[in-house]
Order: sequence, then structure tokens, then C-alpha cells
Amino acid sequence: MLILGIESSCDETGVALVQLDLNAPRRSIPKLLGAALHSQIEMHRAYGGVVPELASRDHIRRLIPLTKQVLASADAALDAIDLIAFTRGPGLAGALLVGSAAACALGSALGKPVLGVHHLEGHLLSPFLSADPPEFPFIALLVSGGHTQLMRVDGVGEYALLGETIDDAAGEAFDKTAKLLDLPYPGGPQLAKLAESGDSQAFKFPRPLLHSGDLDFSFAGLKTAVLTQVKRLVGDVPEGATVRGAGIESLSHETQRNLAASIQAAITEVLVKKSLKAVQQSDLNRLVVAGGVGANKSLREQLNAACKAKGIRVHYPELHLCTDNGAMIALAAAMRLQTKKRSPLGTTLLM
Repeated sequence: MLILGIESSCDETGVALVQLDLNAPRRSIPKLLGAALHSQIEMHRAYGGVVPELASRDHIRRLIPLTKQVLASADAALDAIDLIAFTRGPGLAGALLVGSAAACALGSALGKPVLGVHHLEGHLLSPFLSADPPEFPFIALLVSGGHTQLMRVDGVGEYALLGETIDDAAGEAFDKTAKLLDLPYPGGPQLAKLAESGDSQAFKFPRPLLHSGDLDFSFAGLKTAVLTQVKRLVGDVPEGATVRGAGIESLSHETQRNLAASIQAAITEVLVKKSLKAVQQSDLNRLVVAGGVGANKSLREQLNAACKAKGIRVHYPELHLCTDNGAMIALAAAMRLQTKKRSPLGTTLLM
């Protein structure tokens, strides 16, 4: 069975083809036959962030060429597709509409079913495409864009939320503090790169909710603390003025590196310690990390070290599957069909 996956929730257009053997054992992993991805980073960089209307229009331009590219790389014919899966949310309304419209139109033309997939479930299951796939059950740290969640995963569709962010997510904390440092879009990866040569102990930023006793997260206060520190370094900022206009560019490169490293250290420490606490409370010994922030080098290094010390196995998606992509959508649809389960979040199968 061939499943075409379409991802168009934000600023990346992803298409992928997955093969599912319905006669294979339930624990077997669907095979990725081909994938293609177009990032809109260069287009949005001029605006300092994603422009929804431009994102939607670009998805329209890219979807058909990417689909043809994937089919050609997999040596598969269009009419060989058995099911079309698409991201139904969350995401930008217009961008999601492009993907769903394309999937439904293709399904109607081919006379094939169409399946809506929850974006976060796609990220959650993406590590199953890695060279070291996990096994159920496990604790998952989902750090994707505006979402930071810890959950227990006992199987496909069997998810128990243990904790989540009550305000800014980890990805937002990276992006917003990067903007305070006048780093180019996308800010999070730029801040992480700058942090590689900085001193993570140079500035003492708060670790919100680190000792709260629960598994929730909060990063809004960290952003405020960084803003206060930057203002202190550059001097008084007039009401309504930007930090950049007040002289952020006057700070030495060493100071900027140290700020970035200290910010990253605060975010990663909270993620690592809360994740370990979730695993230990669950009596499990397996942790899965998924989502864009899961590509962060410092986070992976600290989690690997901490989990090794505790005898915990940790799994990640391949780096190219951390950000939004069609492969995770096709895979999630395949695993749903494999287990014959419908999404508890209301996924519908359109015939």
C-alpha cells in the first residue's frame, strides 16, 4: 500500500511516499520510498518572520512539482497511490487549506481515500523512521515550534499528557530571545550556532518552573529576563524604542556569544531535568525527543549524558526529519492504518 504524505502547516512544503505492508507484523515499520522538501526561509527572512499569505501562495507553487519529484525518485506512478494523507492542523489556516485542498482534489481525481493527520502526532512518531527506532511504551518530549509537551506513549493513539507549557514554548523562547539579540530569521538555529563558542555561565538566567513539582513548562519569564539583561548592557532604552535601536550592535561579539550560550543553557536545563523526572516517575526507561528543537546539538548532548547516567534509552528523529516534513505525515497515517485506529483528535477518513 502506497501512502502519499503532504505537509503544509507553516513555512515548509513537504511531500513523501511511504509503503505499508498490511500483511506484515504490527510492529514492522512502514518504509520511506521518497521525500522532498522546500523551505521558505529565504522568502520570509526579509520580513523577520513568517508571512502567512506568502506562505500559502508558495505552498500552491511547490506542491505539484514536489509530488512529481517524489514519485519519480520512488519510481512510482500517480495512480499507484492508495491513500493521500495531509496535515490538518495545527498551523496557519491558509497554509493548511492549501494542503488539504490539494489532497482532497487528488483523492477525488484518483478515487482514493484521504486522511487528515494531526501535525503533532506526525512529529511524535517521526523517530520511527530513524536508524534507531524506539519501541512502545515510552515518554516523549515534544518540542515543536509553539508546543512543548511531555507525554506517555503506550502505542499509536494511546497518549497521556503529563505536562505542557503554560505560556511560551521552548521554540518560542529560542526565537524571541534571538530576536532580542538582533539575530536573523529563523532565530532559534542562529542563537544555537552563536552559543557554540560562548560561556553558558556568563549570565545567570532563570530556569522557570524547574522546581515546581510538576511537569509543566514556562519560558515567558526567561524572555523578560533576557530583555532586562540586554537593556542593562546597552544602557537605558527609551519607551517604544527597539533594543537594536538602543545599541545591541555595540555589544562585543564575545558578549553576544555569552548571552546566547546562557540563554540556551537555561532552556536546555529545564527540558532535560523535566524529561528525566517524567521518565523516572513513569517507571519506564525509554525517552523519545521529537520536533524542531530536538535538533539542537546542546540539548542532544545533555540528554544523552543524563540518560546514559540513569540507564535510559533516548531516541531522536534523523536531523532532516526534525523540522516539518511530509515523511512524518505519511508515516503517521501508515501507522494509524497498521493499528486500525482513528485519531482521538478527530481525524477523518474521506472516501
